[in-house]
Amino acid sequence: MQSSGAYHALPVALSLALAALVTPLASQTRLRVTTDGAWFYQEMGGKRLARLARGAVLMGDSTPGDWLNVTLEGWIFGPSVGAPPPSPARAGFDLVVTRIPEENLRSAPSGALVAKLPQGFLLAKVDEGSSERWVHVTRAGWVQKADVEPVAPVVRTHALALDTGTGRLTPGRRPGDSAAHTGSPPTGDSLPGPAPVDPGRVEPSRPTVLYRAPEGPPAGTLAPSAPLRVLGRSGEWARVEVQGWVKSADLQTAPPGVLVGVSAAELRADPERYVGQVLRWTVQFIAVQQADELRPDIPAGATYMLARGPLPERGFVYVVIPESRRAQLGSLTPLATIQVTARVRTGRSRFLGNPVLDVLTLEAPP
Repeated sequence: MQSSGAYHALPVALSLALAALVTPLASQTRLRVTTDGAWFYQEMGGKRLARLARGAVLMGDSTPGDWLNVTLEGWIFGPSVGAPPPSPARAGFDLVVTRIPEENLRSAPSGALVAKLPQGFLLAKVDEGSSERWVHVTRAGWVQKADVEPVAPVVRTHALALDTGTGRLTPGRRPGDSAAHTGSPPTGDSLPGPAPVDPGRVEPSRPTVLYRAPEGPPAGTLAPSAPLRVLGRSGEWARVEVQGWVKSADLQTAPPGVLVGVSAAELRADPERYVGQVLRWTVQFIAVQQADELRPDIPAGATYMLARGPLPERGFVYVVIPESRRAQLGSLTPLATIQVTARVRTGRSRFLGNPVLDVLTLEAPP
């Protein structure tokens, strides 16, 4: 009899154990960071670990009070992390950020910025999708509730069609279903599935100025119905791809083998992708300098041009000048605008993170 009672109690114990496992997962919610540079903490009110980007999405719980327990998840550049030294304090962590002074955590390989992780930041590796180039990582921590907001869940509904015979709304056919609608009630198997949601497809909510770069000059104005695709985010800015039509006679074709429209930000975000590629940039000439030990990406003693760009970006770029083209630099005055065609030596220099190019041509912009 005692044995029978134990067997009857077993399902109840299992149910309670499963409930204990499921409840924390059910309380998890998606949170969006609303404050650019919000802190990610090791514990409530404890050590500050990293800065979060505005718009980044975290998974968090519903902890009462001013603090939320969250999970930071994303992708980091593989060469910027390594195995942490053995230590009890590092138990449960597979990786540590080795890049000085920090490295970007992104929502996907080359995706939107999630956080800036300083050297020494510990991470747990997620094997799913990880490679030598990009590593999928995660870490638990805390944020202040004032720095985030809940993300509304996506509500999915079945498509409806108007039955011309009865005037009533009925579930519509699945896309690609060529069978004629007979008016008979649909079976469970014939109900259409939810339409896929692409969060990258957006449109302006009002007439919107399109800028060539963050804080740069305007390039035009977008109508509220203009179709856009979000390519990346940085703070309060979103980089978008505009879909539309122009007359072919108004287009200028780039020379064969030359990339146009590539930003310095793209080179810094994914430097290996562009090594050896030829770009055409419009830059602002600053000065002529000689390479020293502080410029290890440039041959020692080589002449290079310090420039700002590509315009309208405000960052610096180093353009290595061969002996055959040094005479052209003599006619340039500081802040002159020139167009360069150059090959990418590195997308992000070792110490300052600036692109380094080998010039092929120098000319006045059209």
